[in-house]
Amino acid sequence: MRLYDIGKSIQGRKLWVMEISDQPGNHEAGEPEMKYVGNMHGNEVTGREMLLLLIEYFCSNYNRDTRVTQLVNTIRMHIIPSMNPDGWEKAVEGDWSGTVGRYNARGVDLNRDFPTLHDIIIRQGRYYFDYKSRQQETTLIMNWINSYPFVLSANFHGGALVASYPLDDTLTGQSVYSATPDDDVFRSLAKAYSFAHPTMWQGKSCTRHQQDRHNKSFSQGITNGAAWYAISGGMQDVNYLTTNCFEITIEMGCRKYPQASGLRQEWSNHKNPLMKYIEQIHRGMKGFILDENKQGIYGASLTIQ
Repeated sequence: MRLYDIGKSIQGRKLWVMEISDQPGNHEAGEPEMKYVGNMHGNEVTGREMLLLLIEYFCSNYNRDTRVTQLVNTIRMHIIPSMNPDGWEKAVEGDWSGTVGRYNARGVDLNRDFPTLHDIIIRQGRYYFDYKSRQQETTLIMNWINSYPFVLSANFHGGALVASYPLDDTLTGQSVYSATPDDDVFRSLAKAYSFAHPTMWQGKSCTRHQQDRHNKSFSQGITNGAAWYAISGGMQDVNYLTTNCFEITIEMGCRKYPQASGLRQEWSNHKNPLMKYIEQIHRGMKGFILDENKQGIYGASLTIQ
């Protein structure tokens, strides 16, 4: 295990990352890298606590539990329990649907601060985004995701119980289904988490919310982000459009900041889905593109038709 940080929040708190690997600090050829990011909205705390418990679980069970050991030996994992530590400091335990602590220290929603579809441009078949002034935490995350070869990711929110997948954004701003070319893959990833959870797959609404978007049911416990409600500047979209990383958003429960007494049940609900989702990284094709001397070819790409 290796603890590192990617920089400091506006108020000077470090954004800590725990790397979990059998070779911490090293990228091993052929071993995929993934990430989990929690607490983007400071008052949505379940994800933060679940990721801390997941780190403890991996550390305590390596070389004791076969499933844990297999994951640690074959994947390089990076976990950020809190992307918005300044917001978390303001959040109030027991908050069901409020906004105290949601935003960063400058009052900005970090999940609206990433490049939008209008910011992203295509040059020679590749996606790029125009840099502009963004919040400190946003910039740190963008630099981080462009520094590691992540291929799988999830970020964790609260206020609903559903697995949401890209795209969140639409060019018109309307809340309609906004599919990527890899829509079938994203649906499969979302269902891997939903069906591993004891109740998420049932798709029930958060009935406390009678007048807003949370009072909605979801078939199989999954949804396209924009079909639920369209947003611009979300983190999962920029992962997909500007890197090789497939990211989904997990809404972990109806209450944004549950009481501490409820965390044991939340861990029971989410431990297996967290593990199951990580295991999806080994699906599909993998390998190396080599020259006649069995050396890697820089910049090579593979197209399957």
